[in-house]
Amino acid sequence: MHRKSPLVVVGDALLDRDLTGTAERLAPDAPVPVVADCAQRVRPGGAALAACLAARDGREVTLITGLGDDPASEELRRLLSRELKLIELPLTGALPEKTRVLAQDSPVVRLDRGTGRVREATDEARAALRSAPAVLVSDYGRGAADSLRDVLAERPPLVWDPHPRGGLPVPGTRLVSPSEKEAYAPSGERGATDGDLRGAARGAAALVRHWRVAAVTVTLGARGALLSYGEHPLLVPVPTVHRGDPCGAGDRFAATAAGLLADGALVGEAVEGAVAAATEFVGAGGAGAVTYADDAGPAVVTDAADARDPVARVRATGGTVVAAGGCFDLLHAGHVGLLQAARRLGDCLVVCVNSDASVRRRKGAERPVNPLADRVRVLSALACVDAVAVFDEDTPERLLADLRPHIWVKGGDYSGADLREATLLEDWGGQAVLLPYLVGRSSTALVARVREGAR
Repeated sequence: MHRKSPLVVVGDALLDRDLTGTAERLAPDAPVPVVADCAQRVRPGGAALAACLAARDGREVTLITGLGDDPASEELRRLLSRELKLIELPLTGALPEKTRVLAQDSPVVRLDRGTGRVREATDEARAALRSAPAVLVSDYGRGAADSLRDVLAERPPLVWDPHPRGGLPVPGTRLVSPSEKEAYAPSGERGATDGDLRGAARGAAALVRHWRVAAVTVTLGARGALLSYGEHPLLVPVPTVHRGDPCGAGDRFAATAAGLLADGALVGEAVEGAVAAATEFVGAGGAGAVTYADDAGPAVVTDAADARDPVARVRATGGTVVAAGGCFDLLHAGHVGLLQAARRLGDCLVVCVNSDASVRRRKGAERPVNPLADRVRVLSALACVDAVAVFDEDTPERLLADLRPHIWVKGGDYSGADLREATLLEDWGGQAVLLPYLVGRSSTALVARVREGAR
């Protein structure tokens, strides 16, 4: 298999936090929503997110960024420690932090703090840049790219992902990737207005000439990206439209484009691949759905006793506990849609998953394809899942009797007669429901198709 080219990412790292809860009322002292029972997830942001995504594409990544001795910098070091090689630039002030507050997975407000800027370049950073086979600049306007501008000008980077507060890309950069709102011609003429492809094309062409770069691609969100070499543009549409969280999509786009160019792709091919990757990224939940080795994430449990904490917290506030069950052997779109819909029915979703022995009894000696630890890990990575509990019996009745959820969910491929748990839930006033299932999606069918293809 072709080895992917290493990548050096230069730019400004951020520490991002998501506080996710539910909002069902307004505050009595102001017309603002009250977001309750917030769960916190901390993750790399800015250039650090782009670098992590490139590393997860299977390439060796070095990140050159500013870090200090403040708590946010320490937290980011911890998150990055298993992802990539880190070369630190001295930072004046605290690392910038961005906190999003979300209710029902929709942003309510963002809180920013930390004004740290890179003070100067280091000899280690200069040497790493001069020996780098490929460079991505992720410029969030905090001084990392500016401190190394002279070295970047010697060997222009493959991709420069700009920010309104950042400096100009160095001449000779192969591809610059402003968003639609960032595509302004330096003369003051607006390069793009929302929905205005003609304006985006004129702005991109003007930027190619003004910046003296090889190409500019204006990212247009759900409409794809517009690629210009200074004349007639190429519009690359998205393969499908997702309504997921777009946070981090620009970093996913830049990381993919830089990686493909490093591996020898043409600019047009790199933009097409980047549009596809960013679209998939949004559909999977955006930056908030990316998990890290040291990320506590949802509670992964093996019995009901350990699942009681998240359930108890929801009950204490009068919330609704939802449970869903299954083998989840090969997680597919039908599973994900079912679990997302189940989570929307209440304030906490516990997934009850069959143990390996239970799956074998139900589906035969060759199942499960994925062992329990892998199935639990994948389920726990879903943003809609609050806890995972395992049962070893053929049905989860004992587990449900312990958890006592308000709602028990199964896929629409079951009939009412199959829901043996329905009678049990009546004992405590619960309700069993069926949710529609995507036609044609099943782990058994996937296994059959793979086996047929291998013959």
